[in-house]
Amino acid sequence: MTDPHQRSMTRYTIQRDDGVRDDIAGRVFASYDEAYTVLERYYGDLCCSDDRVFYRIVEEVDASN
Repeated sequence: MTDPHQRSMTRYTIQRDDGVRDDIAGRVFASYDEAYTVLERYYGDLCCSDDRVFYRIVEEVDASN
């Protein structure tokens, strides 16, 4: 049974596939949807001929809270 006094905190970060940090990579969000919205705007602004940087949303759980 889970201790009700020990809560895990989930956060979501955006990471570049090549590991480089930039204005998007490294940002932290409270929900997956918030992070997704940022990436959706980024990819929506690109033209098919633009050089693309690929990102992923990573879930991080901190059980120490």
